[in-house]
Amino acid sequence: MANSCLQLSGFVMSCIGWVGILIATATNDWVVTCKYGMNTCKKMDELGAKGLWAECVISTALYHCISLTQILDLPAYIQTSRALMITGSLLGLPAVGMVLTATPCISLGDEPQSAKNKRSLLGGVLILLVALCGGVSTVWFPIGAHQDQGLMSFGFSLYAGWVGTAFCLLGGAMITCCSTEPSQHHNHHDRFYYSKGQGPGNPVPPSTNHAKSAHV
Repeated sequence: MANSCLQLSGFVMSCIGWVGILIATATNDWVVTCKYGMNTCKKMDELGAKGLWAECVISTALYHCISLTQILDLPAYIQTSRALMITGSLLGLPAVGMVLTATPCISLGDEPQSAKNKRSLLGGVLILLVALCGGVSTVWFPIGAHQDQGLMSFGFSLYAGWVGTAFCLLGGAMITCCSTEPSQHHNHHDRFYYSKGQGPGNPVPPSTNHAKSAHV
């Protein structure tokens, strides 16, 4: 019962984390860049918000975004963060599906419990990979933006990525730990009954050789 509760809790946390990864991937408010003070940058139209797909200029009366479509001209940290976040978003779908079908409340025919444990373990490993992709991207991107344009603050997209990474990490770890097969308990009973049948207390049938030698 406790194992099932932990597995369901890990599944819910993984779903929340995956949604956070999707939000971070789809939005562009990752970092706010400025080389001067906040008021100075707004007056000079140099306060910008940068994400994976667009770079925006923020001022008192203007919010203009430019899509980052020149892939070959983009810095390495943007291209790598894009690839990792897309990979994490795609891996989250089969991972959530595997864990969902492995929960105790869902049964696929006469499937044995060992098959559900293997599928749950694979789903937990995929969720941990989603957390790894999100963690590397959300750490590398602000470092690269700071070196490139001067980082001033973090955006809500970056916070969503951090929250999603943390939830996927915790949920994947819980699912992986709950997917082990309880084989030691059954082996103990098998050894007990086997030793009981072969124990020294059972009567041993008499040998026929002694009877023949007595008649002679």
